[in-house]
Amino acid sequence: MMEQIEKDLTIMEIMIYGCPVLKEKAARVTDITDDVIRLAQDMVFTMQAAPGIGLAAPQVNRSLRLITIDLSVGEKEEQLIVLLNPEVVEHEGKAFMEEGCLSVPEVNEKVTRPARAVIQGTTLDGNDFALEARDLLARVFCHEIDHLNGKLFIEHLSPLKQRLIKQKFKKMRESGGAD
Repeated sequence: MMEQIEKDLTIMEIMIYGCPVLKEKAARVTDITDDVIRLAQDMVFTMQAAPGIGLAAPQVNRSLRLITIDLSVGEKEEQLIVLLNPEVVEHEGKAFMEEGCLSVPEVNEKVTRPARAVIQGTTLDGNDFALEARDLLARVFCHEIDHLNGKLFIEHLSPLKQRLIKQKFKKMRESGGAD
């Protein structure tokens, strides 16, 4: 998959709440090109440097259906998952847990997500991928796939909490604290 990561990887800029690309439905990846592989490598590098446990291409201003997940934050290479065109094909149960997002810094709120989710997609090698995820891994998959559909985790919150967060980011932008 990504055996030897190149030394000249780039930490990409993470788009912040309010950036239009975060509201778009991302395009399917139809060809696994060198550019797609390089984007995935840079996304992994960016995610681990942030540090975060998941990153979707729209968060780095690329409207493509590509996600990276690593619950170990770079500590265990075998936990890294890079998927093209991922989908939740089955889910069940409910889990209410605190979430955060690299695109919504300094905001952590409890969100209901499926306790179990079956994910399908394609690896960078072009192979079909399927996984039954539970608990935190299911949550991260659902969170990242939401990004691909133009949805942020805060959209799962009450209208009042959403308004308060929107006001916070508006003030940050006005004071030059966020793009």
